Amino acid sequence: MAQLCLLRHGESLWNKENRFTGWVDVPLTDFGREQAEKAGQSIKKEGMQFQVAYTSVLDRAIETLEIVMNTIQQKIPVIKDSALNERMYGDLQGLNKEDTAKKYGSEQVHIWRRSYDTRPPNGESLEDTQKRTIPFFMNCIMTDLKVGKNVLVVAHGNSLRSIVMYLDNLSKEQVLSLELPTGLPIIYSIDSNGKVTSKKELEY
Repeated sequence: MAQLCLLRHGESLWNKENRFTGWVDVPLTDFGREQAEKAGQSIKKEGMQFQVAYTSVLDRAIETLEIVMNTIQQKIPVIKDSALNERMYGDLQGLNKEDTAKKYGSEQVHIWRRSYDTRPPNGESLEDTQKRTIPFFMNCIMTDLKVGKNVLVVAHGNSLRSIVMYLDNLSKEQVLSLELPTGLPIIYSIDSNGKVTSKKELEY
């Protein structure tokens, strides 16, 4: 039985400023670094030993992973791939979410942020994001899990939402309410057939 740990990066500067981030490289805040360290401590308490780690090519995820690895004191191969990048928010990138809600209406902004198949202007929907995350997940991450490797994945709110949607078999309606907090690990147990046998959300 292999274990999969999914972790959304710690708070970034634009998370703090309530701005749409997407593919823009934005650093972690000091609080975000604290969240990453606490996530590492939670993982360490579980006694998890990883054989491989995956992350996106964006700095906030990479830095979170580095802090976690230092905290759990494990040195393992790290694979960085843009397939795990956050949703591309198109014209919304860099905009304040509250100001955007005033301009377009809070209901429209909620649909752009949480719906499965509605794209923000010139951006990706969650469905678009899933079309790149799930093939990568199945070809690389699940392949590792099926042979018994424990895998750590540090990525982003929506790239991980798309993976959790797949693993939990959520519908388009159910995924609307799925929110993944920054810095809180989710642990799945996966059998040799790729089936989820248990799920646990860690706390600080």
